[in-house]
This record gives sequence, structure tokens and C-alpha cells, in this order.
Amino acid sequence: MTPITLATHWNPIDWPLTTGPIPYAVLAAGWGALLALAIGRGRSWWRFRLPAALLTAAALSLLLDAVVDGWWHPFPEGTPRYVTWWTAVALLGFSLVGYRFGRLSWRRRGLAVGLGALVLLMAASQVNRGFGQFPSGRVMLAPWLTKTDALIAPKASRTASTPPDKALSEVWAPPADLPAKGTVSVVPIRGVKSGFAARDAYVYLPPAYQANPRPLLPVVVLITGQPGNPGDWVLAGQVNEALDAFAAEHGGLAPIVVMPDQLGSTWRNTLCLDSKIAKAQTYLAVDVPNWIHQNLQTARGRGSWAVGGASMGGTCALQLAVNAPDVFGTVLDMSGQEEPTLGTREQTVKAAFGGDGAKFDAVDPLQVMARRRFPDTAAAIVVGQGDGEFRPQMEKVFQAVQAAGMKAKFDLMPGGHGWVVFRPGIAAQIPWLAQQTGLIR
Repeated sequence: MTPITLATHWNPIDWPLTTGPIPYAVLAAGWGALLALAIGRGRSWWRFRLPAALLTAAALSLLLDAVVDGWWHPFPEGTPRYVTWWTAVALLGFSLVGYRFGRLSWRRRGLAVGLGALVLLMAASQVNRGFGQFPSGRVMLAPWLTKTDALIAPKASRTASTPPDKALSEVWAPPADLPAKGTVSVVPIRGVKSGFAARDAYVYLPPAYQANPRPLLPVVVLITGQPGNPGDWVLAGQVNEALDAFAAEHGGLAPIVVMPDQLGSTWRNTLCLDSKIAKAQTYLAVDVPNWIHQNLQTARGRGSWAVGGASMGGTCALQLAVNAPDVFGTVLDMSGQEEPTLGTREQTVKAAFGGDGAKFDAVDPLQVMARRRFPDTAAAIVVGQGDGEFRPQMEKVFQAVQAAGMKAKFDLMPGGHGWVVFRPGIAAQIPWLAQQTGLIR
């Protein structure tokens, strides 16, 4: 091990936050802090202030649940139970600090606030363990640490396409000066046809894209979940690192990955449909491909194009595969839903189509597949083994894609619902995507 490798290995921002000793140490410290806050002196503490703190935390938890899931409703499937539980624990910590605060000296007030902060840190750590958003400090700091490049705009004077009955890797000879890593760029993709106001997209171009002659690489359109941002696949999913690793083993070849915005804002849910909410399907199936054709040199044809996503993005990917099959020949649905939803079928149909159920039925992927077969489409259905909410839905989706004639596979991943599955899931599926789109045999 070189000194540089050793230094990187021992860099504190690379220490794991979801596995190993750190989350357990935080858990122990948090419970200890909560216990210290709960133990007090005097009859008034045990008779009045401690019960009041417990009742306040319970009331705040119920109120927050009513506001988030009952009124705001940012998650169609509802807030995960473990998030609700750890939120309640954090609120209990704050309540205990509040009921102690008035009778303490300034020094002890500082200590109480510190103990409350430990309880909050414990709750945040446990939520992070469940969702897997930040496996390390480096990923947590990725918005500030990740370097993006200007998009490689010039068109190469020569290109190399794939001969019939061959994979691109079988005819590709990488030049000696090929860079070791690809580039990540942030670019605007306008909703020219759809009128959709999208946030900037992320684009990954593999090392081979910088070669001349430039190989005409396949394209993967990758969609994040809701709530979410287009950059989540890079900042939390580290998909660029997985693609660089794949490229290192295949002479610089990897799919071009475009990560567009299907939401318009972090908490919005467009359902990825053309509806009263937005023309999101037209944006993803027309505007985004048009931008790619105009700005990048890529392989053409549905056989070289794939669409994938996770959670709501997985639902979106399946919708695009069956409603725009002329664009995408391969689909990756990770932990998606059985249908696009805002909560209930009635709520969804009312918000999107003014209550017209027939319009919803016309684009609902399971109903489309019940009416039409897709023998030339390949599908991968991926879900967490412990995902009690989405695994049954994905099993139903898998049966539907099989019945529709797709070349389908079903993969279970360790974990529940979140980046704990999405991050290793996309890394594991890159070879399959490359194979389906003609990059490798």
C-alpha cells in the first residue's frame, strides 16, 4: 500500500457512517444523552416536568405526522416508519432540554443543549443508516467536493460505429493517450416541445468519448426519485465512479449517462406523465433525446438507448419504456411503484386528469402492458430484499413485464428502500445495461 493510498484510506471523511463502529458509537452516545436528560432531581421533575416532556414530544410527533403525511404529503407511499420513530426520539430530546432549561445555570444549559444535540445526531444517523444517503463524509460533502467539467462540445471529425452482429468492445482499440476517468458536466436541457421548466441535468461522458475516432456509445437516461435532484445519481449514487471502474476494464468504454430532471423542484411530483400537472413525458421522451442528438455524438436507435431510475424514477423509467418504446429498448426499474401515484388512485386521477380515469388507464404501465406486448424490450427489475413497501409491487411489475413478452430479469439486493440499494444496484447493473445496448457481448 502506497503512502497516498494509506492516507486516503485513513482520511476521516472516508470513514463509513452507515456500517462499522461509528454509527454504533453515535447510537450509544445518543441513548446515553437521552437517559441523562430524562433523569432529574426533585419530586416536581418526576411528577410534572418529565411527564409533560413526554406528552409534548408525543403531541409534536402526532402534529408533524398529520402535517407531513396528512396535509403536505410529499411521499406518495407515506413517511417510512423508521423515519417517524427517530423523529419522535429527536423531539423527545428537545422536549427534555426545554423542560430543564429554565432551572439550570448557564453552564448546565450548555451541557443540556449538547446532550440534545447528541440525541439529534443519533436520530439523523439512524435515518441515514436506513436510507443510505451518506455512506461516508465524502459523499455527504460531495456537493462541495465534486468537480464538474465543461461539456465536451466539439464534434469529432471521425466516428467509429458498431458493425452488425458485433459488440462495440469487440472492434474498439483504445488509443494510448486515453484519459483514465470520464467527465461529469452540468447542463441545461430546455423543454422546447414540452414547455417543462427543468433544473439542470448531469451528463457523464466516459473516457472513450474523448477519443478520435470517437466511438458511438450507447445512451442511458437515468432518473432519480422524489424528492430528489438530477445530481443525486452522482452526489449520492456515485454512478460516475462505478462507470469509471467499468470503463477501466473495457478500454475506456462505458455508456453515456444523461441524468435529467423530471420534477422541476425537489418536492414536486409530476408523475412523469403528460397531464394537467406538467408535460413531463414529452420532456423526457422528446426534449431530452433531441438535446442529446444535437449536442452529443452517440449510437442511434432504440436498441442502443436505455432508461432507468430508482423509486419514483424507476416507475418513471417503466412508463417511458412502454409509452415511448420507439425511443428506449431497455429499462431498469429499481424499487419503483406498480403505478404512478400521488397517494391514492383517486387523488392521482383527479390531480393529473381532472378525474378522467380513462386517460390514466391509457398511460398506466401495467395496463398498457396488459393491452400490448413488448418482445423487443429488455427489462431489469431490482428491489431491496427487506423493502416491505416496494418489493410486493416490484414482484407484480415483474409478472407484468414477463406477460408482456419482455426479456426480463428480477434481482434482489440486500437492504430496504433507499441509496443503500440504489447505489450498489446501479453499479451491479452497468454490465447488463452495456450488454443490452450493444457495448459488450
